[in-house]
Amino acid sequence: MKTLNRMKKICIFGSGMVSRPIIMYLLKKGFEVTVASNDLANADFVQLYPNGKTEEFDVHNQEQLSQLVSENDIIVSLLPYIFHIDVAHQCIRHRKHMVTTSYVKPEMQALDNEARKLGIALLNEMGLDPGIDHMSAMRIIDYIHGKEGEVEEFYSLCGALPAPESSHDNPFRYKFSWSPKGVVLAGNNSATYKRKGSIMEIPTEDLFKDVFTVDFPDLETLDVYPNRNSLEYIDIYKIPEAKTIFRGTFRYRGWCESLDALKYLKLTLPNQEDMTGLTYAQFLAKKIRANSTDNLKQKTADYLNVNINSTPVQSLDFLGFFDDKPMNRTIDSAYEITSDLMIDSMMMNSNERDMCAMQHNFIAKYKDGRREMIVSRLLDFGILGGDTSIARTVALPAALGVELLAEGSPLAGVYRPVVPEIYNPVLDKLAVLGISMQETYGLDVKNMIDSQ
Repeated sequence: MKTLNRMKKICIFGSGMVSRPIIMYLLKKGFEVTVASNDLANADFVQLYPNGKTEEFDVHNQEQLSQLVSENDIIVSLLPYIFHIDVAHQCIRHRKHMVTTSYVKPEMQALDNEARKLGIALLNEMGLDPGIDHMSAMRIIDYIHGKEGEVEEFYSLCGALPAPESSHDNPFRYKFSWSPKGVVLAGNNSATYKRKGSIMEIPTEDLFKDVFTVDFPDLETLDVYPNRNSLEYIDIYKIPEAKTIFRGTFRYRGWCESLDALKYLKLTLPNQEDMTGLTYAQFLAKKIRANSTDNLKQKTADYLNVNINSTPVQSLDFLGFFDDKPMNRTIDSAYEITSDLMIDSMMMNSNERDMCAMQHNFIAKYKDGRREMIVSRLLDFGILGGDTSIARTVALPAALGVELLAEGSPLAGVYRPVVPEIYNPVLDKLAVLGISMQETYGLDVKNMIDSQ
């Protein structure tokens, strides 16, 4: 395996809204960092460092991609996930390590044997969720198993939110520190989890109806809705004994009922439709099958079977769906319309803080019959005038993954950070950087989260 002295050259593909902390960390550690992107506006600061440079990059240019991979020791892909596999293939070709913050897709997992043979690591899911969630959960799971215990129940909850003081000026009580498009599209997902031994399958139309609440210390009561397929984590976390496994998303009150209404109105679907000549009000009137836009707010409330002053109606009003303003669209999708309106009205300002909240709840059962609840929590805030919380908690784990590989880690193959060789050093270094989970053991199991 290459030594740290030789593995100094890092290429980071992408310079989006979460890229700055990883770039800065690696520059300050003395690595030679190349930032390759089709939009380098967010990476101007790189030129101020003698060990940093930028390069205009077209992700569709395979020759340029190959050249950049061949010239560097470790590759970081912060590109949209659909491009990770192209980068990974070049890493295989040139025998280079790779780090991403995205979920392992089947196409990536299929490269495991080849990466092992070549002695390179394709290290994925090195962000917040996925990332810190895996590492902090596995540290406790391995602790329980190390005491010959069983994980009886496990809840893993996470949310990137505006800080409380920045959350009250819109009815969603939400703001974006990155593009809303992926968040809106993800609202069309279904979900599956296991609860008390029963498999729960939640269809997309009920996703934001399947909500329970959690009182988060130093915050308030937060809503939780299920996050995709929790069942696959039974194998990933090696907890076949678990009677409950649930991965969920935190939101303030207002988001779930508003998104549920948007979905009922089919305003989150990516299906193409003709919007030529329509105003926003006319577009909404079509969705509720109204003959005109007269008294549209009351008609929409009646269609949703809610009060005209309810949060969902306020949210539609806030976005502008009752306005007689021209949409200036032809063939487009409701998903694009909704996410564009959110971009216009719900992006976080530079004078506001975001935050990331994460919580794991376990019930552990031991051979002597003893049972305990273990709770692990993270509450992290963005820095006014500095990096957002989401940028720090996504990018710094990736930076530490790069550092781990540069130090000569023997990892080879496709990885998530669920093994001690990864999660122990990364969690320890994150704590030094001010990002850490607070763990509490020996709690009464009667206080376990219960979604019913």
